[in-house]
Amino acid sequence: MKLPRILLAFLALSFSSMRVTAQAPAIDKTTLMEFMEDRTHGHMEFYQGISNSTGAISFAVPVSLFVAAQVRHDPAMTRKALYIGESIAVSSLFTTVLKHTVNRTRPSKDYPGLIIPESSGGSPSFPSGHTSQAFSTATALFIAYPKWYVGVPAFGWASLVGYSRMYLGVHYPSDVAAGALLGAGSAWLTLKANQWINHQHFKKRSLVLN
Repeated sequence: MKLPRILLAFLALSFSSMRVTAQAPAIDKTTLMEFMEDRTHGHMEFYQGISNSTGAISFAVPVSLFVAAQVRHDPAMTRKALYIGESIAVSSLFTTVLKHTVNRTRPSKDYPGLIIPESSGGSPSFPSGHTSQAFSTATALFIAYPKWYVGVPAFGWASLVGYSRMYLGVHYPSDVAAGALLGAGSAWLTLKANQWINHQHFKKRSLVLN
């Protein structure tokens, strides 16, 4: 398993988007304007709640699994909890780097008075950090527990988080799409990194034993 090549490919794919995404496509504005026309107070409260749930759920999932693993003395569950936490951390790292490298402005700053945000958003716009975190959590959880009754609610929630960021007017659709890909990709990359590390560890052990 060639992790360095996989990592380089993932980094190249992430950073290759910089030149073409620093300016939001015109369709992004059109889509957000449609959201502005259809928003209602009740829906805004609902999607604000969904958006606010991102950090809490992304924290609660690995922590609750880790605590349960210690109570049950379950090493496999411990590894899964740590993997999910690592995936979220990797996603956050890549998201932060891309945000400040691409440095795309928020929709409300590009179109003041036309796109009115209903939620705060201080960091650069691309990619969506909430969406990246949500999809990293959902993907890692599904990889750890590949059951439909895990994947459906996990990805359903993550998709609602992404949708909420557009509905609230704080992200362009392309920000959300990039966040979803980055979050899912980070979970996959973390899985491959763990597999590579374990492979190297067992290979060294076999050399010592031989």
